Amino acid sequence: MTSAKLINIGFGNIVSAARIVAIVSPDSAPIKRLINEARERGMLIDATYGRRTRAVIITDSGHCVLSAVQPETVKHRLQHKESTEEEG
Repeated sequence: MTSAKLINIGFGNIVSAARIVAIVSPDSAPIKRLINEARERGMLIDATYGRRTRAVIITDSGHCVLSAVQPETVKHRLQHKESTEEEG
């Protein structure tokens, strides 16, 4: 039985690594539009705990997850998780 790879996206919130399609910065107009559309569809998950959104994680199910950690930080956590599993 294989365990799901889970990535901490800040404040103890966790996302399945296998479901992540993209990790993007929320600053551009198209991403802001994507966030608003996800909110309207009920597919937005706000995991920022009231802090500034620094990364938007897009999943294969169409959900948008807002995170208060930088996209680079999420990427490093994802890469670290993959490298430690390869060693073990």
